[in-house]
Amino acid sequence: MSTQNTLYGIKSCDTMRKARAWLEAHDIAYSFHDYKTQGLDAARLQAWVAQVGWEKLLNKAGTTFKKLPEAEKTNLTQERACALMLAQPSMVKRPVLETRNGLEVGFKPELYAAFFKKNA
Repeated sequence: MSTQNTLYGIKSCDTMRKARAWLEAHDIAYSFHDYKTQGLDAARLQAWVAQVGWEKLLNKAGTTFKKLPEAEKTNLTQERACALMLAQPSMVKRPVLETRNGLEVGFKPELYAAFFKKNA
């Protein structure tokens, strides 16, 4: 039985390279969506937010977020955070792995191993 796995992120990101290498080393088929060049639609972002929450998706440690004016970074709400992520997809934590069984945000080899074992 095949599953559809999509890895979302930015091609040049080091963490993305590690996630792709891990998936390939474990013979897990996936398609790649570069949301910096291919965009990120509001409906997909809202679906992710419904699954894991905007706080997990918003990359506050990244340069793009840190360069925002202080007024834009304080007192964030789901609506404001989503607007920021849609306007600048590089603010979405990377990678986002979407499968038919769920969503995994970020990459650590042990998290991917547990995610795929649980969803086998």
